[in-house]
Amino acid sequence: MDISVVIPLLNEEDSLNELHDWIAKVMQSNRYSYEILFIDDGSTDTSWSVIEALSQKNSNVKGIRFQKNYGKSQALNAGFKEVKGNVVITMDADLQDSPDEIPELYNLIIKDGFDLISGWKKKRYDSKIRKNIPSKLFNAAARKTSGLKLHDFNCGLKAYKNEVVKSVDVNGEMHRYIPVLAKNAGFNKIGEKVVEHQARKYGVTKFGIERFINGFLDLITIWFLSKFGKRPMHLFGLLGTLMFFIGFCFALYLGIDKLFFNPTGRLITERPQFYLALVTMIIGTQFFLAGFLGEIILRTKTDTKRYTISNQINL
Repeated sequence: MDISVVIPLLNEEDSLNELHDWIAKVMQSNRYSYEILFIDDGSTDTSWSVIEALSQKNSNVKGIRFQKNYGKSQALNAGFKEVKGNVVITMDADLQDSPDEIPELYNLIIKDGFDLISGWKKKRYDSKIRKNIPSKLFNAAARKTSGLKLHDFNCGLKAYKNEVVKSVDVNGEMHRYIPVLAKNAGFNKIGEKVVEHQARKYGVTKFGIERFINGFLDLITIWFLSKFGKRPMHLFGLLGTLMFFIGFCFALYLGIDKLFFNPTGRLITERPQFYLALVTMIIGTQFFLAGFLGEIILRTKTDTKRYTISNQINL
C-alpha cells in the first residue's frame, strides 16, 4: 500500500464528507493505493455515523472509535499501530490542512529519502493574539531545546516513513513533538515543507491558550526523557552526590574548627554553616534516592492501557 492517511477528530461531523471526497480525489488522480483511517476521539456529535457511512461507500475508509475523549496523542498512537502504508500522512479533520499537499509529501519521503516531513503553515489565518504569537514563542523554545530547525512543530500535516510511526510511542500530549521523538529514535533525515493553511470552514477550534502552557511543560518533559529517560541516576545521582559532598565538607570544616582551632567558641549549632551543611546533605540524599527509585521503576514498569476502543471499522 502506498499511503495511509491518519485523521484524529473530535466533533467534526460537518467536515468529514468533504474531507473524504477531497482525499479520495487526490488519491485516485495520482493512482495511489491508500487507506483513510479516522480516529474518533470520543465525539458527542454524529461523527462516527458519518465515518460508518463513508466506509460503506469506500472500502478504503477505516475507523477507530474511542470510548471517550483521550486526546490527540492517544488517537495518533492508536492509528499508528494499525497503518499499513509505506508513507503515513497525518492531518486534522477541520479542513485547515489541504489534501492537495499529499503527492509532494509522498515524493519527499519516497524519492528524496526523508524519514519525516513536517508541515510549516507559513501564512496562517488564526488569531494573531491567541494563536500566532504564542505559537512563534512555543516553536522558538522547541527549536532551542530539541536542536531541530523546524518552524512549526504543532502543524498537524506531516508525512512519515512507515518505520518511523512504528518506532515512536506517542503518549500524554506528545503529538506536538513527534519529530523530536523520531530524532530520539534514530531517524535523522527530518525536513519541513511550506504547506497551505486554510481558514476553518466548520465548527470551532478544540484547543485554547492552555495548549501552549501544556506544550512548554511537555517540552521540558521530553527534553528530560531524551537526556535521562533511560538513566535517571545519571542526573539525580550526580546532583545528590555533589550536594552531599558539599554538605559533608561544610560539616567536616565545622568539626575540625571546633575540635582543634576554636574549642571554646560558640556551639556548632549556633553557626549558620551547620544548618547549610545539614540541609545540603539531606537534599543530596533525597536526590540520590530519587535517582535510585527512578532506576527501579524503569526496570519494573509494565505498559498500561491508555485508551479504550469501543468500535472499529475494516480493521
